[in-house]
Amino acid sequence: MPQNIKAMSLFANVGIAETYLSDCGIDIVVANEIDPARSKFYQHLYPETVMVEGDIKEPGVQAQLLDYARQEPIDLIMATPPCQGMSTAGKKDQNDERNFLITYAVKMVQDLKPKYVFLENVPEQLRTSIPYQGTKVLIPDYVQQELGKDYNFNDQFVMDAEDYSVPQTRERAIMLLTRKDLSYVWQTPPKHDHIITMAEAIGDLPSLDPEVHDLPLADRQKLFPDFEQKKAAGLKVSPWHYPPRHIHRQVVSLMHTPTGETAFHNIDQFKPKKQDGTLVKGFKNTYKRQAWDRPGYTITMYNRTIGSQNNVHPGRYLGKDQDGFDIYSDARVLTVFELMRIMSLPDNWNIPSWASEHFVRQVIGEGIPPMLVKNIMQELVRVHE
Repeated sequence: MPQNIKAMSLFANVGIAETYLSDCGIDIVVANEIDPARSKFYQHLYPETVMVEGDIKEPGVQAQLLDYARQEPIDLIMATPPCQGMSTAGKKDQNDERNFLITYAVKMVQDLKPKYVFLENVPEQLRTSIPYQGTKVLIPDYVQQELGKDYNFNDQFVMDAEDYSVPQTRERAIMLLTRKDLSYVWQTPPKHDHIITMAEAIGDLPSLDPEVHDLPLADRQKLFPDFEQKKAAGLKVSPWHYPPRHIHRQVVSLMHTPTGETAFHNIDQFKPKKQDGTLVKGFKNTYKRQAWDRPGYTITMYNRTIGSQNNVHPGRYLGKDQDGFDIYSDARVLTVFELMRIMSLPDNWNIPSWASEHFVRQVIGEGIPPMLVKNIMQELVRVHE
């Protein structure tokens, strides 16, 4: 039997990308994460992996990583640097220091010379420049110049998670490098024939009413008389499928927003409003319900906010309210459990008991869909064997 592929994970977050790697015959020997809470979460999920917690820019952290990697030695380096400086959901600041973290991953590759390298980021990375030898070059050109002598690259860098059994449209820039002394080149896998919709991913889950925290209890019960029964049904499915908390004016606006639409298209009475009653100004992908008949939109770090990008449950038509207006269920953002499904995480994903909802939502928003990674790694294992 062939031996498992030994790997290092840099900028590991909590290990979402690694969820299915053991199924593929890939063992993460050592990982690095700067944030203590994320590294603790990672160790909870993968107790057999050595976690080197700290800033990869620090020589001591680099030395520890190299030491552990050489003990095995490793075959694969996975590096997924932070994308906030480049993401369309962020500031797209060409001078954000996080844009330069790719250089530390490249240096690790040069020091260890593994057989394979997996570099992942947002597609905007392909159009982002960093300082290099007295000038500025695009990040993919930098990687090619530094590693192209020793490595072959895959032909197509941009992949969409929806093409690989992930119920989410999420484009990623992924470079797959194969050392040139090997007899094959690691390429992206063929796209799947079927795209999973939101209806297939979360359509079986119990409907939930939002917890309207700025109303007195009696008014909440009048607005959502079945709140407690629905909450109990959700908790039977998962402790992470429970009602998100929202303010009344946002809930009313979304109650009158059809599936797949933004509340900005409502009549003025039900458009998003500020506390003083004036209309909110915003992009048409905010205060927006998702659609049942397509994959989910890209999950971001701000997935707990109705007023951020495409975060609201699709909802179902309930009929007319007492004033004759159409109303829809689930006037809320997606629950953590629904996000797990859309991220292609397993229903029994082992979230530690100490992790807060806000924290879990953040790390999911920063993660890589693990089913996408699994498909890429299965292609590597196929040619490696």
